[in-house]
Amino acid sequence: MSDHPGLGFTPNEMMTIAASRVLKNDDVCFVGIGAPSAACNVARLTHAPDITLIYESGTIGAAPDVLPLSIGDGELCDSALTTVSVPEMFRYWLQGGRVSIGFLGAAQLDKFGNINTTVIGDYFQPKTRLPGGGGAPEIATSSKQIYITMAQGKRGMVEKIDFFTSFGHGDGGDHRQRLGIGTAGPTLLITDLAIWKPDPASKEFTVVSLHPGVSRKEVQATCGWTVSFAGAVEETPAPTELELKTLRDLQARTKAAHKGIGKEKVA
Repeated sequence: MSDHPGLGFTPNEMMTIAASRVLKNDDVCFVGIGAPSAACNVARLTHAPDITLIYESGTIGAAPDVLPLSIGDGELCDSALTTVSVPEMFRYWLQGGRVSIGFLGAAQLDKFGNINTTVIGDYFQPKTRLPGGGGAPEIATSSKQIYITMAQGKRGMVEKIDFFTSFGHGDGGDHRQRLGIGTAGPTLLITDLAIWKPDPASKEFTVVSLHPGVSRKEVQATCGWTVSFAGAVEETPAPTELELKTLRDLQARTKAAHKGIGKEKVA
């Protein structure tokens, strides 16, 4: 259900579509599973048909008909232009500077774009053990830019993350440069309520656009740090009919396939 039922779309749909819009036809995008994968494939199915989607398992130019459950989902290999070994994927493609956008999600995120997907609580006695980093730490440092997408909530957007899985802007400012990391790092955060960009100097994420029907108060109420707003905050354009239909059709196909009602029926 939508928090703003009169708008005809849900906050999650707005988030996914807003994230899809920032991708360009000539991008080479290293895709995370979940919300990033949905956004990237909506872009591919609408305004960016030639975007190159790369998944961690080694699939290059993946064009899945349904959203993958994991990086090892056969749908990725079936639809990819080619599949390379994981070492080649990381050394040649990612560390070789051939990936323009790394698209990541987060369990915990701080205002400088540092990501935790490892543990909640103490590392040795965690409250929750998360899936871990996988390739995300390397994606975060080697992709030319990082886009992050996640639903807002005080449990996820925190003043201090419990574990540094993927390095964003560290303590802010020129921290990346001081560590010898030459890529731009997180340049965009898209949540279900707003679009954020890092301040040019401090690198603290700042709200630049509110989604339709969302107030500043709502953004602050679901964020664990004191939110900074840009001098002129815009309103995110609402999803178009084509964008919504593309996303909903993709999700419907995915749901059917994962229920075993796939494209092929066995007699």
